[in-house]
Amino acid sequence: MTTANYESNLSGAGLRIGIVQARFNADICHGLAAACLAELKHLGVDDSDILHLTVPGALEVPLTLQKMADTQQFDALIALGAVIRGETYHFELVSNESGAGISRVSLDYGIPIANAILTTENDEQAEVRMAEKGADSARVAIEMANLAMALEALADGGEDD
Repeated sequence: MTTANYESNLSGAGLRIGIVQARFNADICHGLAAACLAELKHLGVDDSDILHLTVPGALEVPLTLQKMADTQQFDALIALGAVIRGETYHFELVSNESGAGISRVSLDYGIPIANAILTTENDEQAEVRMAEKGADSARVAIEMANLAMALEALADGGEDD
């Protein structure tokens, strides 16, 4: 076996990206989505290659990602949302279950999913993080989609560029 290095590929040209955005904590989620969509465009993803759906909250994100993965039409998926601590245990439940569900969909379907569901103590922390995390989710989705395709080509005996 030879040692090979893979350079990160942030070219989004030709990639199909699915986004699932929670509507709960709407202002934060809109900020995440705006940053994500701007970065996808900056990295070369065509608007016609993006499907952007919204769901009520973070717990509905994994099922929607699963349905999107079922279609086999996407190179990567992105989860956007914000779970902000309140006065009850609900914060932990939503944070843990949405994260576990997203990971399960990614592993079960072998599709990269960038998880940009913020989990913060308060609104201010979420506001500070939303732009960078939204843009970062676009970069992660593109890099991982390209890496997955390179690994598939390697497994098929092809050469990666």
